[in-house]
Amino acid sequence: MDKLSFDGPVVLAVLDGVGLAPDSDGNAVSKARTPFLGKASKKYPHLALDASGLAVGLVDGQMGNSEVGHNTLGSGQIIKQGIARINEAFESGEVFESTAWKGAISRIGSVGTLHFAGIFSDGGVHSDISHLFKMIGRAYEEGVRKMRVHAIFDGRDVPPTSAIEYIKQFEDFASQFVDADIKLASGGGRMVCVADRYENDWSVVKSGFDMMKWGKAEYYFHSAEEGVSALRREYTGVQDQNLPPFVIVDNSEKPVGTIEVGDALIYFDFRADRAIEIAQAFTYWDFPYFERGNYTPDDVYFVGMTEYNSDTHVPEHRLVEQIVISDTLSQFLGLHEVSQLAVSETVKFGHITYYFNGNSYEKVSGEEHIQVDSYTEPFETRPWMRSAEITDAVISNLEKYKFVRLNYPGGDMVGHTADMNATIVAMEAIDLSLARLYQKVQELGGCLIIVADHGNAEELLDNEGRAKTAHTTNKVPCIICDDTVNRSRYELASIMNPGLANLAATIATLLGFNEYPKSWQESLIVVNKY
Repeated sequence: MDKLSFDGPVVLAVLDGVGLAPDSDGNAVSKARTPFLGKASKKYPHLALDASGLAVGLVDGQMGNSEVGHNTLGSGQIIKQGIARINEAFESGEVFESTAWKGAISRIGSVGTLHFAGIFSDGGVHSDISHLFKMIGRAYEEGVRKMRVHAIFDGRDVPPTSAIEYIKQFEDFASQFVDADIKLASGGGRMVCVADRYENDWSVVKSGFDMMKWGKAEYYFHSAEEGVSALRREYTGVQDQNLPPFVIVDNSEKPVGTIEVGDALIYFDFRADRAIEIAQAFTYWDFPYFERGNYTPDDVYFVGMTEYNSDTHVPEHRLVEQIVISDTLSQFLGLHEVSQLAVSETVKFGHITYYFNGNSYEKVSGEEHIQVDSYTEPFETRPWMRSAEITDAVISNLEKYKFVRLNYPGGDMVGHTADMNATIVAMEAIDLSLARLYQKVQELGGCLIIVADHGNAEELLDNEGRAKTAHTTNKVPCIICDDTVNRSRYELASIMNPGLANLAATIATLLGFNEYPKSWQESLIVVNKY
């Protein structure tokens, strides 16, 4: 017999944003007291996996992120996606041949304004400012002379106080179009303006909607650089991601770029999780989340860089069609009647469900999801997050399912603040939870796989000793915790450059399958034949 068989479940625990790096002043992972992880990495089969660049379908050298990480984990495939897919669409001309681009240009005619909004950096995780520049240049070639940009400042995927650098890049670029009227019209940090995700806080979306559509905000300035500089003086130590929203006004104190009836708005983020809610705000007729005034979706031609929800196909107009991911692990297990459970808290719930399932919220046969509500306070003030509650939910349901997947967000969400002490606490809370979780998995005769989707918490300082909030290109851990009789029946496979895409086949193998879709990367383990 050459099939594995566990009495208990196979459990996949994703430690979001926990990479591998040498001990250093900026490594919160190595500084944290994590006795369970320390013992597990010595006792059980373990290896380092590629979780960035080409290994997850991005451009070479591009840091990994949670979206592509979970897509790759759940599909078992290396699929060109994210910035790699969008770059290709710009190079081929697909963007400008799309009906959405042509519709936006047609909509504004000779009197309307073409607006752009999105995360205003070259981080390459949600967006890239170079795409904005290419669209402005093309619109100018096609006769558009009035354009406005609403900047969602980053500070998470790029240095935490780099906003003015991107403002200057934009202004230098716009200055070459001497007979055009191209301006920044508003701005705000991504964590407090526009870019909420998983419906954690609709007030974030409302602040961005009001800022862009109505020119309403807490602050008003005559330039974006003035605004950022003034807010940094008022809020000492504020990172770009938390800059309050502001509107730019002219000498008569009138907003320079509200979105008017007949205008077009292109939202240039290509990653869905922080784009879907603002897309809904501009496109849904039945919209219960906040009051939009006398706005209706007919007023503005809204365009997304790509599709932000492949189940509901939002938005209707998009520049690049979403990739189609088939043969996912969930689909495979559903076809073979393997019961499944997915658990996380709000801020990563969509990753362990929607992205893991190949960009779909639809459950397969035998699959269930449990969402634990995240705290609404800043992550560094509650760095343990909901690790304990996630673990409680999993433990109480372990006997009902054969495959369970969960996501502990602390390494990523707290790591993005670059707060060392808080990130250490996050890691220690996760370690305590893993110890509790594995004790129950052991009792049931199951197996626990520990992995991460990308790095972050292991590198909170850059090479010059400055705070680093961005993801990393470091490899991530993979540990197979197994104390059952099965452990003597398999060994690690010899794979050159193993990565996240090898996990789906590994899970299938642990669940007793000798065959899996040919599109998948091979399993990390080999079962000994008798």
